[in-house]
Amino acid sequence: MLKVPVDLPGHELVSQGLEDLATDRETEESLLVAMAAPRLRALGFDVPATPAGRPSHRLYERLAQTGESPHSRYNALVARMVSFARMAEHASPR
Repeated sequence: MLKVPVDLPGHELVSQGLEDLATDRETEESLLVAMAAPRLRALGFDVPATPAGRPSHRLYERLAQTGESPHSRYNALVARMVSFARMAEHASPR
């Protein structure tokens, strides 16, 4: 299992999401990590089993409940996850 590198963008989202998934808490972070679970597992991160369903839809619904530009927030969160995964790919030994 890889430890989440703190020098990568979005590391705090991934760390919190992994912790929340491990304790069965549905949060923005856990839903984001659930969305990226296949890619994160391929990178060597130990992502707990994710709940069935569509975490991307649940994340958007959760953001929409706040009423603060859910589309923009959703895109920003996904972009941070993509940045994290790309940087992790480049940082991993081949």
